Amino acid sequence: MILYPSVDDLLERVDSRYSLIMLASKRAHQLDEGKVELLDKYSSQKNVGKALEEIVAGDVVIDPKEKDL
Repeated sequence: MILYPSVDDLLERVDSRYSLIMLASKRAHQLDEGKVELLDKYSSQKNVGKALEEIVAGDVVIDPKEKDL
């Protein structure tokens, strides 16, 4: 169960739950591969939680070029 960030806060950044899931999944996989963490401090220890924190902070967004595909 997600407590932070809240789903309502996340949906202010992303237009649908499906898009949110896809974006968080892609970013979590990048973190698994060793990509650079974008925030100085995270509340979550897991990569999915870190991805959600980056989304709510506005550091991870959907590429508008890929959105129409």
